[in-house]
Amino acid sequence: MGQQISIISGEVELIAELNDSPSVQALVDILPLELRMSRWGDEYYGDCGLDVKEEPQARTLMKVGELAVWPPGSALCIFFGSTPASTGDEPVAASKVNPIGRVNSQLEPLKKLGSSIKVRVELAKTSQG
Repeated sequence: MGQQISIISGEVELIAELNDSPSVQALVDILPLELRMSRWGDEYYGDCGLDVKEEPQARTLMKVGELAVWPPGSALCIFFGSTPASTGDEPVAASKVNPIGRVNSQLEPLKKLGSSIKVRVELAKTSQG
């Protein structure tokens, strides 16, 4: 884990720590960005224009708070609870995603947001030096 990003929607700001994967490098290269995210259970996902391949660590079973990139949809994903594909409390992606990091802040505010949100993603102030 290394670089941090801020994910901002209205009054909600999440800080996430990123891993060292190729998908992370592709994401950092296009920051800052604004996108619209849709809700699927307790997951937000939105096309951020990333063209990445499925990585060896790609998986469907996620942990609450994980971030991922979904290669088929060029989408950034935020997992904050169970999804329609879940059989328990853990989030399950619709298909394999590349894990890119983990949210370090409270996820509870996401549960109060609507079915579609506008999000700004940028390097966190602490990562900008």
